[in-house]
Amino acid sequence: MNLLEQAWYKKHWWCALLLPFSALFYLVSSVRRLLFRTGMRKTETLPVPVLIVGNITVGGTGKTPFTIWLCDYLRQRGYTPGIISRGYGGKVKAPRLVTELDSPALVGDEPLLLAQRSGCPIVVSPDRVAAGRFLLEKRPQVDIIISDDGLQHYRLARDLEIVLLDGQRGLGNGWLLPAGPLRELPKRLASVDLVIANSGSSALAAGEIKLSSAAALPLLPDAVPLTPDTEIQLVAGIGNPLRFKASAEQAGFKIKHCHFWPDHHPFQADDFNMVSGPILMTEKDAVKCRKFARPDWYYLPVQAEPDAAVVARLNALINTLGIRYGTQSGID
Repeated sequence: MNLLEQAWYKKHWWCALLLPFSALFYLVSSVRRLLFRTGMRKTETLPVPVLIVGNITVGGTGKTPFTIWLCDYLRQRGYTPGIISRGYGGKVKAPRLVTELDSPALVGDEPLLLAQRSGCPIVVSPDRVAAGRFLLEKRPQVDIIISDDGLQHYRLARDLEIVLLDGQRGLGNGWLLPAGPLRELPKRLASVDLVIANSGSSALAAGEIKLSSAAALPLLPDAVPLTPDTEIQLVAGIGNPLRFKASAEQAGFKIKHCHFWPDHHPFQADDFNMVSGPILMTEKDAVKCRKFARPDWYYLPVQAEPDAAVVARLNALINTLGIRYGTQSGID
């Protein structure tokens, strides 16, 4: 976590010095939204339903584990989901279908993790409309698309908007970038279909998800298991590393030192010259470290567990969506 991000959530006074730049950010983003709202810029519709899973803050809010859960949920409802993503941190310029063997430096760490864990086809492209069309061309069986992030990508028409909030950090100081962590003002939450708090409650959310940890797994095959109660070095390059630290402690590991890098950090072997194992990292970081991993490096998978309120709201939304598209399923 960088110093500016820490200042947002600790509400340091000096963030106010950046408010003039936040005003400029607000002006530019407001004009852009107005252009789409008035039809001066065209919104493009795909032939299948589109679900946005996004946030109004920068940094980690649990979108990736929730998206993996959402894929399973939609399959249970009888849908064949696919995923589109910008591929943040990658180098893809044209739409590309992600494979489990792709380099995270090419397609991005989160898309690669989604390709490995979701069981769904995923296409990355800076242009989400082009990504959606390419996905439907390559995988015509897909009948519903999840856009990983993209809440502010207004050129892509959407049927449902789902926003995740950090239940522990909230909205920080409540200011727009760069004075605060917000991409949009909090009033934007009133216009989305479902707001979910991750790892804590929020008055702004309809329900919560919790992230539960499975057993730690080795980055290399045939390595000895890592048992709880082991003293480990903790490594993370994610939006909220303190949440990962809490998960590791809840899993029973004794943390000797924490080594935190910025979100989406492009790990290299040299980053670990001064870090001796055993090392425990996030699953998102593991996809970037496997090619130079050592036998005592492990990652901690997590899975999202939505509460009853989230599931009930999703059931109602998907039922309405099914009626609209003539694909009503049988779960209430």
